[in-house]
Amino acid sequence: MNIGVIKAYILKEFKELIRTRMIFIVYAIPIIVIVLFGYGIKLDVTHSRVLIIDNDQSKLSRELIEKFKHSKYFNATELNISESKALKLIKQAKKDAVIIIPNSFEKRLIKNQKVNIGVFIDGSFPNRARTIENYIEGVIIDDLQSYAPKTSISTNVININPRSLFNQAMRDEDAIVPGLIGFVLLVAPAVLSALLIVKEKEEGTIFNFYASPISKEDFLIAKLTPPFILHSLNIFILFLIAVYLFNVPFRGSFTLYWFSSELYILISLAIGLLVSVVTRSQIVALVLTVVITVLPGFLYSGMIMPISSMSQESYIEAHMFPVMYYNHIIYDTFLIGEGLNSRKIILYLIILTIYASVLFILGRLFLKKELKK
Repeated sequence: MNIGVIKAYILKEFKELIRTRMIFIVYAIPIIVIVLFGYGIKLDVTHSRVLIIDNDQSKLSRELIEKFKHSKYFNATELNISESKALKLIKQAKKDAVIIIPNSFEKRLIKNQKVNIGVFIDGSFPNRARTIENYIEGVIIDDLQSYAPKTSISTNVININPRSLFNQAMRDEDAIVPGLIGFVLLVAPAVLSALLIVKEKEEGTIFNFYASPISKEDFLIAKLTPPFILHSLNIFILFLIAVYLFNVPFRGSFTLYWFSSELYILISLAIGLLVSVVTRSQIVALVLTVVITVLPGFLYSGMIMPISSMSQESYIEAHMFPVMYYNHIIYDTFLIGEGLNSRKIILYLIILTIYASVLFILGRLFLKKELKK
């Protein structure tokens, strides 16, 4: 590793970045847009993971549970566990809602006495939480109405007590802003790094690299260090904007937020690097980078709709992009605070590390230190 040459290249890149004006030109690619939006946008919230605790074990409670199990909107399971353990499952992102049927549920209904049903919902995504709440209420009311003509039970005796966890105020900012961090840190570094090498190809300065004794590794380090430093500062700027401008709570580890964000920036830079290596014009590089980052980053980040509610095709697509894994960590650090106590967080950090390594290896392999014929 030639430190002197790397320093000279880094200084040159900083000077170029100061003078560079990035122009975002978006081609009309209807096929790609239709495919991504067609699979990504889904208004209904289906297959919500609901846990039901039946403290009554009566005929009416059993039939109410069967209503949930046979509804397409819920993946309902029944467990005989404590309320604290059930809420922990929501905190670990294993359940979307918990329904607690109280003791004497059937007896109080028959006597037309008020009955309180506890409903706990993951409120990290307000729109989704409201939809799940409405669906739960709909199932319960529908079940009571089926009994009303046969018995003296009144539909007015049920009192549902929903409670939203992690985002009790149901603020859209708490759900949108952390997702936007993942979106910005995916798109901006990728677009910047996508222009680094292809720009030299268009201007002919790439011949300096072909003729010099600098290795490919030193060249890539020198190229990517300036954008990495610049976007590393964005990690702190975006954090301050989220916390102090939008008043988004931060309940997790800042170290986890910083480390995962640095790793995520490396992935974004590697995506841009790979695009820059395989293309020969800045326009093509920009369009390809936008397609790879902007659309998936917006649709499959979980910011608009939960990944678990997507269709099978879009669910698979979402797992192909790093934004899904990073945003899960970001939402945890801001809204939940489970951190490294969650096995899923550790798994996603490992996946992001593998993602970055593979992309850099591919970029290094595709970068040729010779003129392509």
